[in-house]
Amino acid sequence: MMQAMAFFNALEDHINKNLPVVAYRKPDENVIQAFLQKDKQSYTTTDFSESGFVFSDFCGKKSFLIPEDKSKQISTELKTEDSIKETSEYIPEITNHTQQKEHEELVEKAIAEIESGNMKKVVLARKEHSQTQLSAVSIFKNLLENYPKAFCYIWSHPESGIWLGATPETLVKVERNRFKTMALAGTQAFKGTIDEAAWTPKEVEEQKIVSDEIVQKLKDFKVSAGAINLSDPYTVKAGNLLHIRTDISAVLENDNLSNLLESLHPTPAVCGFPREKAKEFILENEHSDREFYSGFLGEINLKQEIKRNSNRRNQENQAYASISKQSQIFVNLRCMKLVKGEAEIFIGGGITAESNPAAEWEETVNKSYTIKSVLVHQD
Repeated sequence: MMQAMAFFNALEDHINKNLPVVAYRKPDENVIQAFLQKDKQSYTTTDFSESGFVFSDFCGKKSFLIPEDKSKQISTELKTEDSIKETSEYIPEITNHTQQKEHEELVEKAIAEIESGNMKKVVLARKEHSQTQLSAVSIFKNLLENYPKAFCYIWSHPESGIWLGATPETLVKVERNRFKTMALAGTQAFKGTIDEAAWTPKEVEEQKIVSDEIVQKLKDFKVSAGAINLSDPYTVKAGNLLHIRTDISAVLENDNLSNLLESLHPTPAVCGFPREKAKEFILENEHSDREFYSGFLGEINLKQEIKRNSNRRNQENQAYASISKQSQIFVNLRCMKLVKGEAEIFIGGGITAESNPAAEWEETVNKSYTIKSVLVHQD
């Protein structure tokens, strides 16, 4: 395990050489890991059978891969007393009224489609541009410091450019034949305590649509209904926002990762329901290309050693280990693309028949602060 300064210097060097690299920290962990690809070749995957780190777009047209066997893997650990933060409090910008009008008109159009019976829900996204003087690695440090409960990452690739994010949402976690995911929807600003959060019927219904659709997709994937476990919905905090979450787990009869991803992505939390109708509306009506926003990213098929105690009374055969493949993939939310000192920030929200266009605009504004807060220097 490297010292933190050497770790970040290695990332900076790899980015400057325009070599593919990804670094990330999982939620509630202190270890930051990185895959530094040794060559400039562009690797992709279609069946997700390889081992490495995958970065996929919203439409499923491109899935870049940094292969495990073509990379140097490094890691570092951030101690509690370590501070790598390089930001000051973000000062909100003046509202862009043109962009607000465009987004509210798009929401109105979506509500009309929902009321006509074509959809039950659609997730609409927009893109903002914000200047920054920070380097990509400095922004990554700020994400790590500010969002310990999110999956924080930096991805740099010659074909996709530089992306960073702090996503609160797991798409899939698979170990052997055990599977976990979550249904995350509904958004409100955090105002002091989680216990005081009050959810509107619209937000509760929006989250239920996500949960129900994931369960149905799992049944379509031939997971028996009795094998699917759901928690009760509960409130979680992600940065300065609150969401409603349901945890979902199952034992899989079919461990084909490609088929599982195809069943689940894009979820109603980033696309809508029914999926194809919502996706069609998004591609025809959103004002900008999502690219890798609301796609997915993470480890696929990495070997994991699990040490166990077989029998405490038998000291000669006390410890043994088993090797299993593990995949842990996240939805690419709360993210940005960095282009020549400008951050292209992607933000979205779920629209149902009960949506209010002005309130939906305000929700995207609140979400934008999650990313904008990491783009400025410490005073």
